[in-house]
Amino acid sequence: MLIPKGIIPAMVTPFTEEYALNEAALRRMVNRFIEKGVHGLFCLGTNGEFFSLSMEEKVTIAEVVADEAKGRVPIYMGAGGISTEETMKLTRKFEDIGIDAVSVITPYFLSFTQKELQNHYMSLANSTSLPIVLYNIPARTGNHLQAKTVAELSKLPNIVGIKDSSGSFDNILAYISATDSQQFSVLAGTDSLILSTLLAGGQGAIASTANVFPAEVVSIYEYWRQGDIRKAEDAQRILRAIRSAFGLGTLPSVLKEMMNMIDLPAGPPRLPVDKLSEQAMEELKQVVMTYKEQGLLA
Repeated sequence: MLIPKGIIPAMVTPFTEEYALNEAALRRMVNRFIEKGVHGLFCLGTNGEFFSLSMEEKVTIAEVVADEAKGRVPIYMGAGGISTEETMKLTRKFEDIGIDAVSVITPYFLSFTQKELQNHYMSLANSTSLPIVLYNIPARTGNHLQAKTVAELSKLPNIVGIKDSSGSFDNILAYISATDSQQFSVLAGTDSLILSTLLAGGQGAIASTANVFPAEVVSIYEYWRQGDIRKAEDAQRILRAIRSAFGLGTLPSVLKEMMNMIDLPAGPPRLPVDKLSEQAMEELKQVVMTYKEQGLLA
């Protein structure tokens, strides 16, 4: 069974100016990430704007990424939805395509009990042979997976990890303490906590900043693995400015615009997420310029 580890980019979904999927740009992203040494590809997450994509579009993205990756790295597809049936249906489609694993965000809109969340994931696990990565992002969903619930779910053979985007290092520590690291991976979903998570016993990160800095984010993991913590800290520090810039707009507008600025065609975010204001654009250009002056961007 696949156990996630390393640096896995939380890929944006590239669109044309007419908000259609840009297949050529998506294929280019896949190859760029793999060439930079990533340990997997994560599609249809929050930065991938899963919430604005139809099921048909999600299936198309899975087909394109699988076709372009050609088994070179594991592919994780976001299959989460509000209902258990919707989640199972999409997971079955990904299984048919040959996707390696699914990431499943907690159901959202309603506030669910821990028992309801646990039953949701158990039902999905019993309906598929695919490995499942839980996805905790309570600020967006209104639902938080408690460590005790994660511990119970981790006992199922095909629930293999969790992406935690709570922003709380204490929460990551609770997950690590409650689970067996040999069979279950705790992955940072907050990029400022990548190295801290690794040092605490986590297995890696699903990182949005890797869309811009894949090699640099991978180096955090590789330096940590080699025991060179000073260099790992230096690589982690590179991400501070880009993470601070994320506040200039609604997710994922800043990330996409930064990619556009460095000739990585991500296109616009889908409405109602708006493009950046003129002032925000100027501030973001300064961030990009600083990175270029440091030799971090071509």
